[in-house]
Amino acid sequence: MSEIAEIIDSVENRVAKLFTKINSLEQGAVSIKEELEKAAVVIQKQSDEIAALKSECETLKMANSLLGGEENKRDTKLKINSLIREIDYCIAQLSD
Repeated sequence: MSEIAEIIDSVENRVAKLFTKINSLEQGAVSIKEELEKAAVVIQKQSDEIAALKSECETLKMANSLLGGEENKRDTKLKINSLIREIDYCIAQLSD
């Protein structure tokens, strides 16, 4: 009978260790999920900032090309021609 009691005690100890390990792993999973959510928020903020900076860069490029520097004359002419075409299109639409 003492052998059976020892086996039962051994099994109980192993089960208790397994429950402890399961609880530890669950807490680790929760903390990893929280870190993942924080990282997702940071990534979203950075993506928004990148989009804003790209937009600002395009605006600055356009403003620079409209200033008419020597290196940007071709871009300025193309932009002006594009704007004229858009205005002509709008006038044609209003005329119809």
